Amino acid sequence: MAEKRRRLRSSTVVLGGMGVIAAALTSCGSEPDRRCVDRDSYDFANGYKIIADKNCKSSGSGSTSSGKKRKTGGKTTTADADWYYDADVTGRYADYGTFSRSDAVDRDGFGCSGSGGG
Repeated sequence: MAEKRRRLRSSTVVLGGMGVIAAALTSCGSEPDRRCVDRDSYDFANGYKIIADKNCKSSGSGSTSSGKKRKTGGKTTTADADWYYDADVTGRYADYGTFSRSDAVDRDGFGCSGSGGG
């Protein structure tokens, strides 16, 4: 019976250790939290207005503005849409984030610097 307890403890340690390793390995490759925002909509009290994801291109870093047209009060304007990473979200606004995916990955990971791509 004592032998069973030892096995249980050692297997618990092994499983726990594997979980930590898995978390460390996947954190570098995981996508940081992102929101599609209109870069031209910044409000000092609220931040950037969140718009539909379809307005942002889904790939890569850097400027992903798609120039989608939208109607505002009867006139058509172009949204300067871009992905905004790791922001504090309140309602339909996001603030205190970054437009750089690589900076967002560096903030979150376990020493994943340089893995964000350019």
